[in-house]
Amino acid sequence: MLDLWYKNAAVYSLNVATYKDSDGDGVGDFKGLAAQLDHIAQLGVNCLWLLPFYPSPGLDHGYDVTDYYNVAPALGTLGDFVEFSHQARLRGIRLIIDLPINHTSEQHAWFQQARADPESPFRDYYVWSDTEPENSAEGVVFPGVQLSVWTYDLCARSWYYHRFYQHQPDLNIACSAVREEIFKIVGFWLELGVSGFRIDAAPFVVEEIRPDRPPTRRYEFFGELRDFLSWRRGDAVLLAEANVAPAELGHYFGDGSRIHLLFAFLLNQHLFLALARGKAEPLRACLAALPRLPAFAQWAQFLRNHDELDLGRLTVDERGEIYAAFAPALKMQLYGRGIRRRLACILGNDRQRMELAYSLLFSLPGTPVIYYGDELGMGDNLALPERWPVRTCMQWADVEGGGFSPRPAARLLYDIVKDAEYGPCKVNAVAQQRDPESLFNWLRRLVELRKSCLEIGWGDLSLLPAHPLSILAQKFAWEGRSVLILHNLSETECRAHVEGLVAGQKLTDLFGNRVYPSKRHADSAIDIDGYGYRWFRLD
Repeated sequence: MLDLWYKNAAVYSLNVATYKDSDGDGVGDFKGLAAQLDHIAQLGVNCLWLLPFYPSPGLDHGYDVTDYYNVAPALGTLGDFVEFSHQARLRGIRLIIDLPINHTSEQHAWFQQARADPESPFRDYYVWSDTEPENSAEGVVFPGVQLSVWTYDLCARSWYYHRFYQHQPDLNIACSAVREEIFKIVGFWLELGVSGFRIDAAPFVVEEIRPDRPPTRRYEFFGELRDFLSWRRGDAVLLAEANVAPAELGHYFGDGSRIHLLFAFLLNQHLFLALARGKAEPLRACLAALPRLPAFAQWAQFLRNHDELDLGRLTVDERGEIYAAFAPALKMQLYGRGIRRRLACILGNDRQRMELAYSLLFSLPGTPVIYYGDELGMGDNLALPERWPVRTCMQWADVEGGGFSPRPAARLLYDIVKDAEYGPCKVNAVAQQRDPESLFNWLRRLVELRKSCLEIGWGDLSLLPAHPLSILAQKFAWEGRSVLILHNLSETECRAHVEGLVAGQKLTDLFGNRVYPSKRHADSAIDIDGYGYRWFRLD
């Protein structure tokens, strides 16, 4: 029998290096993370997604890997990882680890051997051209920072392809030896207790590049990887990052035999458009347009992550609306398409709007993913370059350095948020764990509610017509159970008129932005505050 545990999971994403330092060297590590697992377990999540922790020069947040079979020395040892994995399992927490297989670091032994000898078996691990390809500046991932996707290597006397930074040469997925290496890497970490892999930059992983012809996609690779994964461990999953056009999404799921979970980038962007407008229609329309998934497939829903809030699937005018509402200053924007701020800063540290955003997240069809620190309302540091403002150290206590490390804050490798509104003196885990009304404890209750509403993870969504236009009305049904969830995206309180409810049907309040007068039976009018939310059981 298949274990589809991911259908009703809640995921927490973190970077080991910025979470908790146990030995005072100024860098988080696996011993520190293991010591803080109770914080994660208390939140109620049952899966951790770990950002890259492999040996790396660290030029791209660990996504420039030099060794896929080890732990970066500053983060600990393989033994530390195994002990951490064991401690997580004792708390019912599964592990998904990042798998950056689109590219390696230029310092990886494979690339060093490939560039040194054209006859090396590793030469075909990468993509080369004897001449500079035409249009080499097209397709850069980081406009304004990255100039080209081809770089000339003096040692190799050839041009190599890199979709990302020039220090990250792309692996050649068309090479069977590369695919075998990837299977070995996956098998290795499965043996150490991992339950899944997040495939970074999935569209580029399967992008087959030759200088003399247009790129093609090899989506069947995901099926091969899924087969290997299922053979080694039947309940392990693939979670993919693929910010692509709606028409391409089906290639990643296939008939249900490829990717298990796919981040819902398009839905994420329309959620922020709906918040900016104070109207439900952008989110409602996007939900209605989502393709129907194969039986074992699932969306992964999120608000923020370790990258910019990417708005690239929206029109220029729509992006402008979101910038005006949430990131009006140029220093808050990035790459001409995104916002480099944490959730609390985007929403002006407004508790009502933060609760609304989280309630929306947990009511979307799929598996919710939380970015570390957002459970506290952590801020960012816009003085840092590119995507780094949202990658500051976790804030544990109202002490110097936020309790992240025994080392003085001035000597930490990663930054601590220092401003008065978002710094550890105002935002920290210890204080919020003790305060029953804190954002952390509110979110803990929402996580437990979401896990109890199996209809959202397993069932079918119906979008009910509702007025005024600020109201999003969702009904989920599964095996004779139903939940009704209402959100008011406007700041104005209203009486929501919802169509499609059965007159006289029993309503049981499950959760809301406040305690409303009890409403025992469904009818067409339900009171809801500005930026309010109400969850009901339908009987």
